[in-house]
Amino acid sequence: MSNILAATDAVSGNLNAIGYGLAAIGPGIGLGIMVGKTIEGMARQPEAAPLLRSTMFLGLAFIEVLALIGLVAGFLFQ
Repeated sequence: MSNILAATDAVSGNLNAIGYGLAAIGPGIGLGIMVGKTIEGMARQPEAAPLLRSTMFLGLAFIEVLALIGLVAGFLFQ
């Protein structure tokens, strides 16, 4: 009986890692789009580069915080 419970714990741990891996795809795609659009905006209007750069870093911080919250939630709800 204990072997079945140990196997169940091992499977749930692996599923948690797979779930977080899938959840990390969203912030990765969001960061790629955001950086690409910022570079495009800097190329179109070089005089707006400082404003675009600071706004991009602010958005980057929010996206990364959401990704880290997902990682911590995975550990908390095990």
